[in-house]
Amino acid sequence: MLIDTIRADLTTAMKARDALTMRTLRAVIAAVQEAEVAGGAATTLDDAGVEKVIAAQAKRRIEAAEAFEAGDRLEKAADERAELAILEGYLPEALSDDDVAALVDRVLADNGFTEKADMGKAMKAVNAEVAGRADGRMVADLVKSRLQS
Repeated sequence: MLIDTIRADLTTAMKARDALTMRTLRAVIAAVQEAEVAGGAATTLDDAGVEKVIAAQAKRRIEAAEAFEAGDRLEKAADERAELAILEGYLPEALSDDDVAALVDRVLADNGFTEKADMGKAMKAVNAEVAGRADGRMVADLVKSRLQS
């Protein structure tokens, strides 16, 4: 499982005294544990659930880096981007813009989605195939632009 790989990598980072990797992986493990106990009953996240947690952590790093850059705190921004690079190693490879467009076109054609009224069903079908490998806003904009009113 992915969380086991992360824990093993944390042990390796601790032995190597790699502070950046240790800090990043500890944050991921804590976020996963928090997600597992959130809600009514404790659960164990599968790899897809762990990937969602990591993706959320990555998004936070991007937003923090942008905020630090806007505040002219470039050293802090660099730290956030370094943590982001570590997190990206645990996420599936992102799709290119062209790949996302082709995937959207294929899913819409395969399912016969042509009208704006199909937006919800179309997004569900496309998101099942994209599986976190592309920005949700971009996917939604592509789907919306391809559906007629």
